[in-house]
Amino acid sequence: MESENRQAHWEGVYTHKGENEVSWFQESPAPSLELIARVGAAQASAIIDIGGGASRLVDNLIDRGFEDVTVLDLSGAALEAAKARLGSRAAQVHWIVADATAWEPLKAYDVWHDRAAFHFLTEERDRAAYVARLGRALKVGGHAIIATFALDGPERCSGLPVVRYDAASLGQTLGSAFQLVETRRHAHATPWGTDQSFQFSVFRRGS
Repeated sequence: MESENRQAHWEGVYTHKGENEVSWFQESPAPSLELIARVGAAQASAIIDIGGGASRLVDNLIDRGFEDVTVLDLSGAALEAAKARLGSRAAQVHWIVADATAWEPLKAYDVWHDRAAFHFLTEERDRAAYVARLGRALKVGGHAIIATFALDGPERCSGLPVVRYDAASLGQTLGSAFQLVETRRHAHATPWGTDQSFQFSVFRRGS
């Protein structure tokens, strides 16, 4: 899918649906928060949430005193929803409307977090472009936390096809510069009570 089409799709989703009306909504992003803590993120660590949309991860990071948080998403409407929810605290966050496959990082990050954005990249050229940005944006020794549908997870989401992964196939896609640190499965309960199988994998960027 072309970047412009992806952006139009997600603008439409977030324009017509509330944050708790999408399957990926989490009241509390507990798996992400636990893994961010496990990689040793400090309050001064630079953290970027790729495809963060209207996720409540940013709220929780601010609550925990993190001082350098960036949220990147294709949808300006999604980010506006998050800003509205945060109110005056939104000024503490860096907001970027961009496609992660075309964005040019202007700084380096200690933690790259992506819950359920990467698995929408079904074309090799888009995955390669994403990994190239990951390599430029993540500090040597930094950690990438990437969650996707697991091998037994859904084959489609929000009307779009996805690519399902386990830690091995995800690591192969990211390449040898990223060493697997930890992986775990997670059963995500959608707002309408069905479970979706996810995998969360943590990679450390080598030199």
